[in-house]
Amino acid sequence: MGKLESSQASIGFYGDDLDPSEITLALGEPTVGVAKGEPWVNEYGTERTAKTGSWRLVAEPREPAELDWQINDLLSRLNDDLGAWRSLASRYRGRVFCGLFLASQNDGLTLQPETLVRIGERGLVVDLDIYGPTQSDLDV
Repeated sequence: MGKLESSQASIGFYGDDLDPSEITLALGEPTVGVAKGEPWVNEYGTERTAKTGSWRLVAEPREPAELDWQINDLLSRLNDDLGAWRSLASRYRGRVFCGLFLASQNDGLTLQPETLVRIGERGLVVDLDIYGPTQSDLDV
């Protein structure tokens, strides 16, 4: 099994009645915090209107993939109060987003048990978006 080409990660909460300042107060500063219906600027510089409220802390992309490190880095930047995390996760959709980019048809990665425990004890789900290699990647 080869190593993934790259990875992206973020931790976020989502909900129509989400107040980003409440989550910032409880956990720490996000990369993006926006209430439903408010304008925000995406990573490409395009202004959008939020379809739902969101609070997100985004890690820098890593090449090659270092998802375990990215998740732990994000969690280390935020408050460790598990009661606050669980309360937020019970009211909003709390998730760890993982963008995984394959270099070949059979790449993989490992998440350490400690990382999985940190995610689970906060009441977060893990969403994996897996992107296959392009045909030109396979022709090499």
